[in-house]
Parts: sequence; structure tokens; C-alpha cells
Amino acid sequence: MKRFIQGDDRSQSALFPECLDDYIADDNPVRAIEVFVDELNLGTLGFEGAAPKATGRPAYHPATLLKLYIYGYLNRIQSSRRLERETQRNLELIWLTGRLMPDFKTIADFRKDNGAAIRRVCREFIVLCRNLNLFSEAIVAIDGSKFKAVNNRDKNFTRAKMDRRLAQIEESVARYLQQLDSADRQEPSEALQTKTTRLKEKIAKLQEEVLRLNALNVRMLATPDQQISLTDPDARSMATSGRGSGVVGYNVQTAVDTKHHLIVTHEVTNVGTDRSQLAHVAKEAKATLETESLDVVADRGYFSSAEILACEEAGITVTLPKPMTSGAKSEGRFGKQDFRYVAEADLYICPAGERLKYYYSNEENGLVLRRYWTNACRTCAIKLRCTTGKERRITRWQHEHVLEAVQRRLDEHPEKMRMRRETVEHPFGTIKARMGATHFLMKTLPRVATEMALHVLAYNLTRVMNIAGVRPLMAAIRS
Repeated sequence: MKRFIQGDDRSQSALFPECLDDYIADDNPVRAIEVFVDELNLGTLGFEGAAPKATGRPAYHPATLLKLYIYGYLNRIQSSRRLERETQRNLELIWLTGRLMPDFKTIADFRKDNGAAIRRVCREFIVLCRNLNLFSEAIVAIDGSKFKAVNNRDKNFTRAKMDRRLAQIEESVARYLQQLDSADRQEPSEALQTKTTRLKEKIAKLQEEVLRLNALNVRMLATPDQQISLTDPDARSMATSGRGSGVVGYNVQTAVDTKHHLIVTHEVTNVGTDRSQLAHVAKEAKATLETESLDVVADRGYFSSAEILACEEAGITVTLPKPMTSGAKSEGRFGKQDFRYVAEADLYICPAGERLKYYYSNEENGLVLRRYWTNACRTCAIKLRCTTGKERRITRWQHEHVLEAVQRRLDEHPEKMRMRRETVEHPFGTIKARMGATHFLMKTLPRVATEMALHVLAYNLTRVMNIAGVRPLMAAIRS
């Protein structure tokens, strides 16, 4: 069997007969994969060839294994063992790899050891998309989605889960002890003796489980977020949109082009909320697109005063709704939006026409907040519709005008929220359908990030082939 020697740049087409080459049509996606990888400078991207064995067998060229993985993720084949089988029976892969059939361990080690380089390949394809002018409009939609890890929910512990589990064990022990007491009051028999022995064994196992959980509890409380996962140490329990539901996994952030639905940038985190992700993802998207300004659309889960200000200072225009966290509206009272701010006089006008002037400022959670109120509330005829205290106080952030501009843009263009949903949910749905029920196969954050980069690369490659066609894509790669 012929193999590539590390650094060999010979064409693979010479390694198999013409009949197999004729089987692969010119517009077959595997030809685009071959051209894309062959045009990459794998040395500068940081790929390392597999080390030769002690017997002197030559290493597989990184290009061969990279083509194998791109093909696999493009066709819902992520497992190294399944990829090994496909190299032995799949004619497209036999053509693509030049009849090479790596062992599953070699395939798995390539993905594990070349994570950073694989992520750079994903970025190289984004650069290619930019050169093809597929990002003609500097508008992206940002969103996050929870992806399952290989860690089972029963092997993830938080303080609440630990307390629940210990309480369940305590109830079970009490129930078994009650059954033992009941058995002691009955006439001795062989069946009763068997039942008593079984109950004592169950109690002993539960006591061992309590000791194990107490040891885990000490480890859990020592972590920064007071959470521990036994299978994948980086996976975290995260709430999802369904009430009472959750997933042990990772939070994947993406910025998606609104025109062609291409993923401009992505990042894998194990932070369960999106609130602190907006500025970082938006800046990465702006740098990737190499544009002076960028319009970003996101949902209310990203609303954070500090994050929006950071975007404003970076030349990024944000449009997103503000979550209604005040209980005044739900209780039938006036909300802050019912008070009109007069910038020239630095005061608020309440629904009754009274002027709320500025009194003092303080700092909370790193934000400088200004306080406004009036003493006319005590004699106001509509006080009960406004506040339950002595007077209604209004809090204004030092940079509140930035948030007001965000709300104004949303009021002027409410259709952007629908555009956001239609744009950013598409890639997540496609990728999750390809990943299958188990989602991520690898463990720890860096390796999961590598796996996600392959999924994003396969998704973007599919999108570009559908938009431009396989032959124009190959022509653009060669040019």
C-alpha cells in the first residue's frame, strides 16, 4: 500500500487508476475538499505529521488526515472508528485519501494533537469567503446555543443537585430502617431472613454512596463556580429555554452573516449565560470581516450595559431588546419608560408632570448610577399608580444615552428581531442535526473547540458550495 511521506507534495491522482478518478465527477464536493486542503500551507498553520514508528514506517501526511476529517464532518461521520471503516469501503474516501487506510487511533490522535491548527483552517476558509465578497453587508446576528457534552447529567453535581441527592438517600435509608423494624416484629422465617439481609445490603450501599458524595462535595465547593463534572471536567450544567430543563455541556457562541447565513466567527465557552459574551464575539466578527463599522443584532439575553458600551466604543452598532425586569408594570404601576428624560436640564418628567431632579450618584457593580426624585409624590393624586414608597426614585446610568439609542433603533426597525431569528437559528439547527443525539464526542474545552471548528468548517463549506457551486469554489481557491 502506498503512503505519503511527511512533506511529500506529490499529487494523489497518480496513486489510483483512471476508472476511479472518472467516478468522481468534477462537481463532486470531495474535489472541493481536495483542492482546498492542497492549497493550504499546512506547515505555517502548525500541523504536525504523525511520528514514524520504531519500525521505520513513514508517517501519514497531515493533508490526508485533514481531508478525511473534513469529509467526515461534511457527511455526519465524526467517529474515528467509523472513519476508519469508511476509508475501506467508501469510494469517495478511497479516492480522496489515495487508497490510504489509517487506523482509528491514528485518526483520533490527529484531531487531538492538532486542535489549534484545525481551528486556523476554519479561519482560513472564512478569509476565503471574505475574498469571494460573500460578506458584502457588514451585518451579523449573534446568538448562543447549548450543546451536549459526553458527560451524563447524573455525573454532574451542583450544590442543589448534591443536596437533593443526599436528601433522597436519607429518605431511602429511613424507609429501609422502618421496614427492618417492621420485620423484627414478625415471626422468623427463611423469606423474612432473606428480606432482612437484602435491606441491610441496600443500607450499606447507600452509606457508601453518602461517603462518596461527601468527598465529591468537598471537591465541588473548592471550584470557582461550585460545580463538578466527573466525565468531562470542563462541561457545565446549563439551563435551556424549556422550563425545568437543562443540559450538561457547552455554550457555543456564533456570529452569522445575515445575507448568506455563513458563520463569521464562533467560540466555545462553558459559561451558561450569554450576558458577558456580546462585546467579545462582536469584536471578533468585526476583525474577521475587516470592516470599519459593524451592525450586530442579538436577543435580550445579551443585554448588558457594560457590553453594549464596549461595542459602542469599538464602532459596533448594536440592536437588541431590553429585558423587562421591573415588577412595577406587572403590578399595574408606571415603569421607567413612562418617565421622560430632559437632557438639557438633566431631569425627568413624571406622568403627573412633576420634575424629578438629580440628587446624588453612587457606584454599583462597576456602573456609575445617578439618582432622581421629587418630594411632590406624597401629595400626588396618582401616587398609588406610581410607587408604594414615600417617593418614586429613578436611576439613570452614566451612559444611559447609549442604551436609549439601542432602544430607538429597535423601535425604528422591529423587523431586525425576526431577521435575527431567521439568520442565527439556521446554522445551529443544521449543525445539531449533523451532530446527532450525542453532540460532542470529545472531552475538555480545547478539544471540544476543535470539534466545533470542524463542524463550522463543514457547515460553511456546504453553504458556499450551495451558493456559488463546486467548480466556481475550486476556481476561487486556486486563484
